[in-house]
Amino acid sequence: MVKRSRIIAFFLIILLFAGLMGGTTNSILKHINLGLDLQGGFEVLYKVEPAKKGQKITKDVMTNTVEALDRRVNALGVNEPTITIEGKDKIRVQLAGVKDQKEARDILATTANISFRDVNDNKLMDGTDLVEGKAKQSYTQNGQPNVVLQVKDRKKFHDVTQKIVNMAPNNQLIIWLDFEEGKDSYKEEVKKKDPKFLSNPNVREVFNTDTVTIEGNFTIQEAQNLASLLKAGALPVKLKETYSTSVGAKFGEHALNKTIEAGIIGVAVVFLFMLFYYRLPGLIAVVTLSIYIYLTLLVFDLINGVLTLPGIAALVLGVGMAVDANIITYERIKEELRVGRTVKAAFAAGNKQSFMTIFDANITTILAAVVLFVYGSSSVKGFATLLIISILLSFITAVYGSRLFLGLWVNSNLLKNKPGFFGVKQKDMHDISENMDAHKLPTKFDRFDFVKHHNKFFMFSIILTIVGIIVLSVFKLNLSIDYTSGTRVEVLAKHSLTASQLQKDVDKLNLSTEDIVLSGNKNEIGVMRFKGAFNKAEVAHITDYFTKKYGPTNVSTVSPTVGKELAKNAFKSVIIAAIGIIIYVAFRFEWRMGVAAVVALLHDAFLMVTFFSITRLEVDLTFIAAILTIIGYSINDTIVTFDRIRDHMKFKGRLKTAEDIAEIVNVGLRQTLTRSINTVLTVVITAAALFIFGSESIQNFSIALLVGLIMGCYSSIFIAAQLWYVLKKRELKKKGPIKTVKEKRKWSDEPQV
Repeated sequence: MVKRSRIIAFFLIILLFAGLMGGTTNSILKHINLGLDLQGGFEVLYKVEPAKKGQKITKDVMTNTVEALDRRVNALGVNEPTITIEGKDKIRVQLAGVKDQKEARDILATTANISFRDVNDNKLMDGTDLVEGKAKQSYTQNGQPNVVLQVKDRKKFHDVTQKIVNMAPNNQLIIWLDFEEGKDSYKEEVKKKDPKFLSNPNVREVFNTDTVTIEGNFTIQEAQNLASLLKAGALPVKLKETYSTSVGAKFGEHALNKTIEAGIIGVAVVFLFMLFYYRLPGLIAVVTLSIYIYLTLLVFDLINGVLTLPGIAALVLGVGMAVDANIITYERIKEELRVGRTVKAAFAAGNKQSFMTIFDANITTILAAVVLFVYGSSSVKGFATLLIISILLSFITAVYGSRLFLGLWVNSNLLKNKPGFFGVKQKDMHDISENMDAHKLPTKFDRFDFVKHHNKFFMFSIILTIVGIIVLSVFKLNLSIDYTSGTRVEVLAKHSLTASQLQKDVDKLNLSTEDIVLSGNKNEIGVMRFKGAFNKAEVAHITDYFTKKYGPTNVSTVSPTVGKELAKNAFKSVIIAAIGIIIYVAFRFEWRMGVAAVVALLHDAFLMVTFFSITRLEVDLTFIAAILTIIGYSINDTIVTFDRIRDHMKFKGRLKTAEDIAEIVNVGLRQTLTRSINTVLTVVITAAALFIFGSESIQNFSIALLVGLIMGCYSSIFIAAQLWYVLKKRELKKKGPIKTVKEKRKWSDEPQV
C-alpha cells in the first residue's frame, strides 16, 4: 500500500526550503563581507619597532597600537576594517573598499608625533601639551583650510610665544609632524619647495589663548586628514611595512563576476551528471546540494566571515565533497539491490555501511583544512574557513538530509519492486535465496588484476619521482614574490597589452623587471615582477603611473623576512597535515594503511610540484592551499578504498596466503572503482570550470587542483592499496596466518524487509 502522506511531506519540506532560500538568499549575499580581491582595497603587514631608544614592545604596547590604528581607520570611514596582531611584533591591517589607498597608507603609518620648535630645532611643546581628541579642520578669514588645536596649559603657550617673539627676526614657530632628531633640520627644509614641516608662522605678539592654528598650503582633504591624525593620537611605536598588497575595485569586480560564473557552470554540470547517472537518488542529491550551498553561505554570513576568491573555490569544491558522500551511499545501496534485497532493506543497509566511510574521509580533509587555517595567510585562512564549514555542512546534508528525503520515498512503498529508480536493472539482480555475498558481486572491472602488476606501478612512480628530482634540481620552482620577496605589479588594461610596451614603461620609471607575463582572453592583464620590496612612496608612484595610463593596478610587496616566514609555514603545514593523517588512519584502521596513505599523498604532492617546475607556472600562496586540498582529497579517496578492503577482511576471517591478501585488494579496488571515477569526475568538472571560466587570479590554483585530483585518484588505486599489499604480505611472511576481525556477518542478521 502506497503511503501518499510521505510523498506529500517530501514536497512540503522542499517547498518550505525553496521559500526560505528564495526569500533570504539575496539578503545573505548582500551582507557577506567580500575580501580585498573581490571589492578592492589593500592589506599591509607592519613590523612594530620601538619609537624611542630602550622602549620594549610588550603586549600592552601592541594593544595600544591596534587601538590607535583603529581610531585612524574610523577617521577614514572604512567599513569592516580588520586589524589583527600576529606573533609578538607584527600587525596586519586589511581595508576593503578603500578608494584612495595612498591616503589611507599615509594616515596609517604616520607616527603623528606633533612638536613645536624654534628655528634652531629646539623642542618647545609636543603632543602631550595638547588636549586629546580636540583637533578639528577649520578655515582662515580668507577661506583657506587650516587645523585648530587646543592646548592644556594656556600659560605654557604664553611663555612659548613670548620666547619666539624675543628671537626676532628669527621669530618663526615651526610646527613639525614626526620630527627625526639628528636627521631633520628647519634650516635645510625651509630651502625646499615641499618642506617636511607643517607650518612656520611668524609670531609677532604673545598669545594668551588655549588654541593653536596650523596654517599652510593645505587642500581641504589634507587639512581634514591632518586633523583626523592628530585627533586619533600619536602611535606609541614606529611601523615598518614588510608586506602589502593592493587590489583595484574594478579588478575585484572583474574577478568576482568571472569566478561566480565559473562556479555556477561547474555546479550545474555536476547536477546534470547526478540526475543522469543516479536517477531518483540523483534528484535527491541535487536538492540536498542546493540546501548545502545555501546553508554554507548562511553560516559564513553569521560568523561574519570574509569571502575571498579562494573561498569561492572552496565553496564550489565543497560541492564535490558533498557529491562524494552521496555517491558512496548510492553505490552501496545499488550493491545491496543487486544482492537481491528489497528497496527498503537495501536503503537501510547502504546507509549503515557508508556512514563510517564518509565520516573517516571527511575527518581527514578537515584535518588538512585546520592546518591551513593555523599556518595560512589571510586569503588562505578564508579558504580554509569556508572549506571547514563546507565539509561539516556537506556531511550533515549529504548523510542526514539525503537519508531523510530518500527515506520518505522508500518508506512510502512507491518504489517497492522498482530498482530502476536507483539505476539497477532487473537482469543484474540476484535472488536473496542465493545468499549472494555483496563482496562477491561481479563488477565491470573483474578482468583487471591490479595486484599482479603492482611492481610496474611502483616502477612507473619511481621513474616519475627520479625525473622530478632532476627537473627540480635543474629548473627549480618559479616562486612568486610571496616566497622570494620583491614587488609584483598587475595591470588590468582596457585593451591588449604587449611585453615590449610594458618594458618601455618599466624603463621610463628607471626600474629593472624580473619578468613580464601577459594573460587574459585578449592579453589585457600584464604582470611584472621586481627585485626588492618597494617603499610606500614608490608603490604610490608606480600605482599612479600605470593606473593613469592603462587602468586598475594592483601592487604587492613582500620583504625577505616575510617571504622566509611564509615558506617556513608552508613546509610546516604539509608536514603537520601528513603526520596528523598518518596518526588518524593508523588509529582508525592500522599503521600499515596509514603509512601507505601518506606515501601516496606525498607522491601526489611531489609530482604536482614537479609539474609546476616543468610548466614554469608561478607558485604562490594559493598553491599551498591547493596542495593541502589535494592531500585531503587524496586521503579521502584512499580511505574509501581501505574501508572496503577492511570490510572484506572481516568477511575473510583469516589471511593464510599472499593470494588471500591479493584477492582482498583486487575485490576492494574493483568495487570502489566506479565510486572513485565518479567522485573525481565531479570534482574535476568543478575545478575545470574554475580554470576555464574563472578569474585569472586563481588559474594556477585551478590547474594545481586538476592535476592533483587526477594524481590522487591514480595513487589511491595504484600506489596506496598496492603498498599496503606489500606491507601485509611481509607481515604474513613474518607471523604466519593473520587473524582479521572475528565478527562475521550472517545473512540472517540483515534486514530482509
